[in-house]
Amino acid sequence: MLRTNLNHVQSTAEFNSLLSGGGKAAIVCGRMGPMCIPVYGVMENLETKYPDVKFFDMEFDAPVARETIRRLPEVQGFYGLPFTVYLKDGRVVHATGGIQSKAQVKEILDAKVN
Repeated sequence: MLRTNLNHVQSTAEFNSLLSGGGKAAIVCGRMGPMCIPVYGVMENLETKYPDVKFFDMEFDAPVARETIRRLPEVQGFYGLPFTVYLKDGRVVHATGGIQSKAQVKEILDAKVN
């Protein structure tokens, strides 16, 4: 499990529940490394500013990531961690690979998720 203050997606059932729930979510799939840790911090910081969006992390090397996020067509071709997937109304509306700044994440949330 990742050492963040975000909620953790630890099973395929949890991921599928997020999709079927139809709400808004951002899932950061990564490791505890220098490219991922800043993105976890950005997401933790934005949780209170976007109360209708649920923020999660997912361990990149865990089976759940191989069964879910890493199979999504939206992330095929990504090489940089973390993979960040934005969900709205039960579908992926945006995905990014690599480090993202707070301004970049806010722009995506405002344009694609809200």
